[in-house]
This record gives sequence, C-alpha cells and structure tokens, in this order.
Amino acid sequence: MNKVILMGRLTRDPEVRYSQGDASTAVARFSLAVDRRFKRDGDDQSADFINCVAFGRTGEFFERFGRKGTKFVVEGRIQTGSYTNKEGQRVYTTDVTVDKFRFVDSLKKQATQLVLKLFYLKGYGGLGIPKMLGGFGKAPKLCDMSKCNQISKLHDIPSKHRKDR
Repeated sequence: MNKVILMGRLTRDPEVRYSQGDASTAVARFSLAVDRRFKRDGDDQSADFINCVAFGRTGEFFERFGRKGTKFVVEGRIQTGSYTNKEGQRVYTTDVTVDKFRFVDSLKKQATQLVLKLFYLKGYGGLGIPKMLGGFGKAPKLCDMSKCNQISKLHDIPSKHRKDR
C-alpha cells in the first residue's frame, strides 16, 4: 500500500503547466511545509518541505485557489523518478502525487484573503479596506452580481455596479 496524508502550508504559489496535445491536462507543482512533531537535538529545522504534484482538475483547483501560506490536507501516494540534468548528472526525485485535498484554514480567513486580493488586483487598493475586514478606510460597496444582468467572473466592475458607502 502506498498512501500519504500530509497537512501543511504552501511554501509558494503553485507552478502550473499544461500538457501538450488535444486533451491538455493541468500539472500543478508545489511544496508543503509540514511541521515536525519533535525537534531533534542540534537541528534548527522545525518543518519538512515536501514536493507535491497534482494533475487534471486537482491541478486546476490549486492553480485557482492555492496561494502561498494556505493550509491544506493532501492525500496521495509517493512517486519516485529520475532525470538527467543539463550537466549530464542523474537526478533522483520524490514527489507526493495528490489524489485528494482539503482546505484547513477557516472559511472566514479564506474569504478575507480573497476579498483583499480582489481589492488590490482590481485596483481598489487605494480606496481602503472595508471595516468588516478590520480596515479603517472607505471602500466601494459592490452590487449583488446575482441580480445583475451581466454574468461575469472576477472582471473589472463597471462604475454602475459600485455603490459608495
């Protein structure tokens, strides 16, 4: 049996590539910082950094929602491999191939991170952070897009969709 369950935080945003061909598949590579249960004498390192790879829809999920510092539980299997680098040396690899995953951070924290990211990505950063998120400035109040006749996904919201508080 080859089964691994890890809980840790992403050390960086996942690196995602797509396979070539008619049915391209997402391949997301990332590493998890997994805390060690015990600290060894003379060892300053308190975490292990485990390389992971996720394919297909799982890889697409990590591309959209996996961000540095986000805590996940991943379940998968250990897979070893090797390749020859540019210097002609044989390099051996060990990765966890992710089959299942789960967010561990609270939903409130995830929502806060998403809202903050949207404000800064969409150019609202100068307007301040909403008070409900611990901010002190004035931020635009967005309309309920479900009642709007425009169907959109994380697009720049036109001025008719913003309402100042």
